[in-house]
Amino acid sequence: MDKKAIIDALRKVYDPEIPVNIYDLGLIYEINIDDANNVAIVMTVTAPNCPIADELPENVRQYVASIPDIGKVNVKLTFEPPWTPDKLSDEARLELGLL
Repeated sequence: MDKKAIIDALRKVYDPEIPVNIYDLGLIYEINIDDANNVAIVMTVTAPNCPIADELPENVRQYVASIPDIGKVNVKLTFEPPWTPDKLSDEARLELGLL
């Protein structure tokens, strides 16, 4: 399985409070794929009290699970290290007017 397909799926998931996809926001910390195409993702949210902290990982799981030939998808939410704006991609910075 190509990690690019997973990244493309993650770029379809948006934080409803920020008009940038979660991948370019830097919310995805790890993407691991095993030999059976099972995917493990470690992600965070912009703040621990984020109102969608429960639903965002499920959205991630659903988008990645919709990729053909993907096995099981496990999404783990973490707050370590905490998200900071320096995790934004250049594309996100440009979209948010920070470049």
